[in-house]
Amino acid sequence: MDKTGHIEIIVRGRKGNLPLTPELYDIREVMEVLQQVEALLYPGSKKKDRPIISYGIEESSVKHVLKTALQVVIGFNALLGEIQAHGNSLDFLELPTARAFEFFQNTARKNNFEIEVKTSIDKSSVLIIDPKTKFIRSEEVWVDAEFYFYGTIVDAGGKGKANVHLDTKDYGLLTIASEKELLSNHHSNPLYKSYGVRAIGKQNMRTGEVDKETLRLLEIVNYNPAYDESYIQSLIQKAKKSWSDVPDADEWLENIRGYGD
Repeated sequence: MDKTGHIEIIVRGRKGNLPLTPELYDIREVMEVLQQVEALLYPGSKKKDRPIISYGIEESSVKHVLKTALQVVIGFNALLGEIQAHGNSLDFLELPTARAFEFFQNTARKNNFEIEVKTSIDKSSVLIIDPKTKFIRSEEVWVDAEFYFYGTIVDAGGKGKANVHLDTKDYGLLTIASEKELLSNHHSNPLYKSYGVRAIGKQNMRTGEVDKETLRLLEIVNYNPAYDESYIQSLIQKAKKSWSDVPDADEWLENIRGYGD
């Protein structure tokens, strides 16, 4: 039994006055499509153990054929069906997957292309993306938020855009944009030491997911991982003052997160 299947991304349109063909499709455009593939199929932390994904390009305007494990193809076919069931909304998807579909939407609008996404599964779900479709995330579900991340700084700086690379237990390796002055004014070399990092970025108010690509550094904080009961209690006492006029803290939080009636 053949345990592989394939996913097709078919691009239709024109280059100038000529119908689009593989011969008119630049290698840069091929690379841009391939960069989206892992995000479509493996948006989380499963990339390390994923099966091989092979690639071919065929006629039919331009047909990208991505061959991989049948189980993965079946799962992706179900995902296409779910997107259709949600009225073509991307808000329920993991961020890397949503961004990949947004890439195809932006490509369709920019070049006046029609992009068809389907699988080799019998009676496959089919997604059509063209200049009139709106495969984008809803802005209202993403809000500005402040975060504290804890881990080891493994890199910091940069000749152009400065950033900090923080290796964390909960979020993996985070790349956090920074002003150069924040790093140059730090009192010591922070590399390979444990720190807390205060940052701002976007967070999904429904799921709590953090948009890692929007993170910006506010402050590097000295971090002592040892548990300090007196310090925790002092923070609780300070917080109580801010919540003194809230009759039901749990209900208030539910409403803020959009879970309330």
